Amino acid sequence: MNAIWGQIAKRQRPSLRTIFDTDPGRLAYLTLSQGPLRFDWSKTHLTKEVIADFLALTDEAGFAAARDALFAGDPVNNTEGRAAEHSAERGEGNVESVARARMLHRRMRALIDAIEGEALGPVRHILHIGIGGSALGPKLIIDALSDDGARYEVAVVSNVDGTALEQAIARFDPHATLIAVASKTFTTTETMLNAASAINWMVEAGVEDPYGRVIALTAAPERAMEWGVDETRVLPFGETVGGRYSLWSSIGFPAALALGWDAFESLLEGAAAMDRHFRLARPSENAPLLAAFVDQYYVRAMGAQTRAVFAYDERLKLLPSYLQQLEMESNGKQVKRDGSPVDGPTAPVTWGGVGTDAQHAVFQLLHQGTVLVPVEFIASIEPGNLLDPAHHRALLVNCFAQGAALMRGKDNDVDPARAYPGDRPSTTILLDDVTPEALGALIAFYEHRTFANAVLMGINPFDQFGVELGKDIARSIDAEGTGAFDPSTRALIDLALPGG
Repeated sequence: MNAIWGQIAKRQRPSLRTIFDTDPGRLAYLTLSQGPLRFDWSKTHLTKEVIADFLALTDEAGFAAARDALFAGDPVNNTEGRAAEHSAERGEGNVESVARARMLHRRMRALIDAIEGEALGPVRHILHIGIGGSALGPKLIIDALSDDGARYEVAVVSNVDGTALEQAIARFDPHATLIAVASKTFTTTETMLNAASAINWMVEAGVEDPYGRVIALTAAPERAMEWGVDETRVLPFGETVGGRYSLWSSIGFPAALALGWDAFESLLEGAAAMDRHFRLARPSENAPLLAAFVDQYYVRAMGAQTRAVFAYDERLKLLPSYLQQLEMESNGKQVKRDGSPVDGPTAPVTWGGVGTDAQHAVFQLLHQGTVLVPVEFIASIEPGNLLDPAHHRALLVNCFAQGAALMRGKDNDVDPARAYPGDRPSTTILLDDVTPEALGALIAFYEHRTFANAVLMGINPFDQFGVELGKDIARSIDAEGTGAFDPSTRALIDLALPGG
């Protein structure tokens, strides 16, 4: 690590209670409101001195130039020679890329209008088939923003395990189902196998033109047409939109159809507002950058290997899973942008759950375990239900109490098993409500936080070569048999796959 990291690591670390006692004004510089979101980092060990160190590190890492390059559409994904233009899908970025994204959005809306007019026949069910970012993003959005009045029943299938597809189609009428196949290359093995099986399901049910009920969401429209999808039902997106950053593009089609175009536009605008904040705010008042300071402090200076995210709102129950891919696939790297080894830990393991369920499962470790786990609480001021307000009050009371308890702790000299060490850090993010605008802003915040962490570490967050080796070996099992593998793998293949 360089000199600044050394300085950060050597600074004394008073307890959180001591920091609050000696720095009563910390709420002023460690809380920030941005649109429908409020961030509170005051229960972390960041101090004015530590923030000053990180601001110096930000300058040294060339953060401003890297951020400008991101929004300019420069090839920030240096290993693949590509830009990363998910922000252009929201209207913020290279002028030409923004114009192209708007054109493709208009194409998507026109198809949605046609579907709503029953140009493809009656549609009551949407079967969305994808994997990774092609599934996690739409699934999160639809789950968080749907209500009992949703216009379509949606199932998102990603697992190649046939049970997942079988369970999804069991409740669908094949004659009233629309299939959305989401694959950037339109060659993803799991996705294309699931898509072929879905087509067979329609054929067996006597659907007259099953391919006529398929919408292709892809950056390779020619392959989709070769597979059998008519050009009028292909919704392209750009090569510069990566999978885990793609829900703003045509990958978001099932959400735009199920939730309505107005909701999808509000989602985009909420994200665009966070784009503008990230691009224009001063570093000391920049929400994604400050959050990255917290991440870097605990991982690199304090040795934390995991980060826990708990959504105290049932509508956001899929957020921890979404963040797992976003953060670990982006920043789980071993080399820097120039190919040299990283000089410290990179992304921690992201995990989490839903409050209050998690309190009765994993919070024992958080309060009294021996590992350091920075915690992030996410909650909404407005409830997502019409039941007695006591439900939402109890939810928020528990959320706020957990953060206070992690920090405060409790001594017990008589019975050590009932003692709580405290001094355990947490961040709280409050939404005004789980609306399309707020959710768009929240997801964009996490995207930019991931990018800011990458810049501070000097790595490229936009490639994901780590997922390729296992895929290559899986393909070779069918192509080469068992001879090329270690004895353990050969034995497993022989036992479970007769014939090799």
